[in-house]
Amino acid sequence: IDNLAEVDYSLNSLPAVFQPFIDLDLKGIVFPAGNYTGSPYMTVPFTIPDQRDSMLYLAFSEYFFQTASFAYYTAGAFNMTIAEETCSYFNINTEIFGSIIPEVAKYSVTPYPVMLKLMATEVPVISLEQDSFTVEIQGFMEVLAVLPDSTTQLLFTMNIAANSSISLNIFDQKLMGSLCLNRLQFSLAHSNVGFFEVSLLENILSYIIQTEVIPSANAKLSKGFPLP
Repeated sequence: IDNLAEVDYSLNSLPAVFQPFIDLDLKGIVFPAGNYTGSPYMTVPFTIPDQRDSMLYLAFSEYFFQTASFAYYTAGAFNMTIAEETCSYFNINTEIFGSIIPEVAKYSVTPYPVMLKLMATEVPVISLEQDSFTVEIQGFMEVLAVLPDSTTQLLFTMNIAANSSISLNIFDQKLMGSLCLNRLQFSLAHSNVGFFEVSLLENILSYIIQTEVIPSANAKLSKGFPLP
C-alpha cells in the first residue's frame, strides 16, 4: 500500500463456481510493512446480497478496516507533530496560548514557539456503516514551548477523544476515503502551568486539528488502497 502497510488479498479457498456467478473468498488483511504476524482480530463470515445488475461486486468487512487501523497504529501513522514553522494558517506560540490562559502568560513571559505532539494511545476502533465507517480515536496532545536552544519544555498535556467518519468510493482501481471530524473532547491530563479550564482552549485546539490534522489525513487517504 505504502511504506507503512501491506495488504494480503490471497484466496482463503478455491473459487466457488455457480451457473450465474463465481464467488471468490479473499483474505483481506492489512499488516505493518515487513511484519506479517497475523491479526489480533477474529474474522466474521459474511455474504454479499444477491444482486445481478453489475458484472462485479466487491465487499469489505469491518475486519478488513480494523486490521488496517491496527497496522497503521503499529506503524505510528496516528502520531503527528505540529510546529510553528509547519502550521499553515497562523504562528502558534506561547503568546497566543497566554492570551487565552493567564497561567501560560505568567509561566512564559517571553513569547516562545509552541510545538504540539499528538499520539494515539490505543488502536482506533472502526464501526462499519453503509458507504462509510466511523473511527473512534483515543489519544493525547502534548503542548510544548520551544526554547532558544531548541530544547522543549512541557506546558501541559491534554487527553483527546475524537469521533470521525470516513466516506468511501472507488476510483482508478483504488478504494479512496475522505475524513470528516464529527466530535472532539478534551480533558486536562497534566499541567506545569497550574490548573485551568479546558473549555478555554477547545476552540483553538479544534481549529488547529481541523486545519492541520484533517487535511494531512485526507491527503494520505486520497492515495487510496489498491484493490485485488
